[in-house]
Amino acid sequence: MKTLRFVCGLLVALPLMAVTCNRPTKKVENPLLSSIKLPEGFEISVFAKVDNARSMALGDKGTVFVGNRDGKKVYALVDADQDGVAEKTYIVADNLDTPNGVAFRNGTLYIAEISKIWKLENIEDKLQNPPKPVLFFDKLPDKEHHGWKYLAFGPDSKLYIPIGAPCNNCNDSEKDPRFASISRVNEDGTGFEVFAHGVRNSVGFDWHPQTKELWFTENGRDMMGDDQPADELNRAPKAGMHFGYPYVHQGTIIDSEFGKGKNPADYTPPVANLHPHGAALGMKFYTGRMFPDSYKNQVILAEHGSWNRSKPIGYQLSVVKLKDGKSVGYSTFASGWLKDGKAWGRPVDVLQLKDGSLLVSDDFADLVYRISYKS
Repeated sequence: MKTLRFVCGLLVALPLMAVTCNRPTKKVENPLLSSIKLPEGFEISVFAKVDNARSMALGDKGTVFVGNRDGKKVYALVDADQDGVAEKTYIVADNLDTPNGVAFRNGTLYIAEISKIWKLENIEDKLQNPPKPVLFFDKLPDKEHHGWKYLAFGPDSKLYIPIGAPCNNCNDSEKDPRFASISRVNEDGTGFEVFAHGVRNSVGFDWHPQTKELWFTENGRDMMGDDQPADELNRAPKAGMHFGYPYVHQGTIIDSEFGKGKNPADYTPPVANLHPHGAALGMKFYTGRMFPDSYKNQVILAEHGSWNRSKPIGYQLSVVKLKDGKSVGYSTFASGWLKDGKAWGRPVDVLQLKDGSLLVSDDFADLVYRISYKS
């Protein structure tokens, strides 16, 4: 007997993995988009509707894969006519434990659960009938606190995996160095190692297009007041660096519980201090040709928004301007998801498409946006 389920608004008796959600080819109208403020010449539209849209990855054939934190599914979005709207949405994996992180390499989609990573081979040729996930790696901690993962392959062909601290503020990494780190494994799943230490929780990173160095966002600890510590944008040019947590925050603040006897000079400070509790998540170096030249090789990041600040902050996209590996500016790029102190959307991740436009996922409004530029 087949199980009946609601999928894409319909009651179906098909195997869930074979279900395709067809979206209208015309642009989806959303009146709230009129509240989004962008620099002159930029436009925002709805690319697709996706439940709890989180981390994104781009396939070789242009498929956009979207992970999910509060649900169990991973989605694939297809814009076949390249009009800026995904006409089809496929469910390529289901019944997973917090499949937030997705990465794509050589035809294979990698999906991160809390403690395991799975892979779907040749997935872009099998969207309508996806294969069962194959286990890739299963030596990750099973702690749910900061357990959701971001995934990305580096220029060294290794898969990078952040493992957050299993707490707000603790020194568990002294017992298990996998915690509060960014780790990596070889493309065949061997050679696990911690690449960067003292990273409380990173849910977004990218490599500089020129230097090939790893840059990442990091969320600062809670319960130190509204205005400290700052979230961070960090740079890791080599393995083995320590970025301070839980001993030092934002490069200068010694932790009251674990910082006794510690010297901030012994740890790597952030390149830029970001909004305190703004929840900086996904980030990308912009390398496309659509946006003005001033955005070339600059950081565009999503700030998901604060959850425990007396005055909400974040809920926007920001740009960090860089020169010679240093921050020379930090400003708002897109805002308006926060209206009158209440949020109607929360940006999570950013992804550059082949045409140079930028996708933005939103796990609160259940949307993926497309930001484009016309001179």
